[in-house]
Amino acid sequence: MRATTQVLKLRETFQIARGAADEETVVIAEFEHDGVVARGEGAPVDYWGETPSGMVEALEADGAALLGDDLFAGEAILARVAAWDGPQGAKMALDGVVHDWLGRRVGQPLWRLLGTDRVTPPTSYTIGIDSVEGTADRTRRATGYEVLKIKVGGPGDVERLRAVRAQTNARLRIDGNEGWDLDTARSLTPELIELGVEFVEQPFGAADLDSFHAYRELSPRLPILIDEGCRDLRSIAPIAQYADGIVIKLSKCGGIREALRMIHAARALELKVMLGCMIESELGISQAAQLGSLADYIDLDGHLLISSQPFSGLGLVDGRLVLSEGAGLGVERVGG
Repeated sequence: MRATTQVLKLRETFQIARGAADEETVVIAEFEHDGVVARGEGAPVDYWGETPSGMVEALEADGAALLGDDLFAGEAILARVAAWDGPQGAKMALDGVVHDWLGRRVGQPLWRLLGTDRVTPPTSYTIGIDSVEGTADRTRRATGYEVLKIKVGGPGDVERLRAVRAQTNARLRIDGNEGWDLDTARSLTPELIELGVEFVEQPFGAADLDSFHAYRELSPRLPILIDEGCRDLRSIAPIAQYADGIVIKLSKCGGIREALRMIHAARALELKVMLGCMIESELGISQAAQLGSLADYIDLDGHLLISSQPFSGLGLVDGRLVLSEGAGLGVERVGG
């Protein structure tokens, strides 16, 4: 097991309600078994206190033992990984290794082994918090996307969204990152509906269930999808009591195996499903994209927001991700 950090430089400062960043660091796990080298990527969940260095330490200490000697025993391996007390981002990386190895070992793309489609629904492209003028400029430059996601939670949200709508006829979604209170949501909702906003992600704090329940009584209102309040399979049933859908991120749930279980549970509870991401390279995004065709909505643009591209192989056609026909995850390190 070899674990290394990879710094991803953002094309421009990316700001959400919790803060701003010019770069993000992910962790790449690499494992060789039976002559096959496989890779997986994990992104730290910083608001849970995870760090890249902590993920590297955990992977190098326990990763090889968790994977074991039989990488075909995927269910047993990933059950061990799920029970491990390591960082969730490290679990995502190990899950990626197992699935990449399986596809490479049998010479097939992972999406074919999973029975999913190669082309995903259209991904949204994210516009971070900025001034009204800056938001309009970012929107003008975000060409070729059917869907835009606008980060909100700062002053002037409505003015910024008006500026977006003035620049584009794209479908609009918004993400509060826990930055609103109930009064803000109530006052903004009529105009948000008029502007054609499809839904809002995580408007309130994850623990503020009273606001979610109160907003649910508002008519008309925007549908709500839960991100920060959605971790793994155990999150799904409670969310069905106060929201309309879930956002699945592999860095939080631990990988493809758990994400697939979450999708099935959400369907049973008539919840909408969106696949989301952190700032990740094409390696990390390709892991989530393997399940893209099973979701209602896709927000897998992390690799599109960075200027550094350490991996390649994931396509983009008319705003839709196109998975590689290469074996495994179908993604290779640039330069070998």
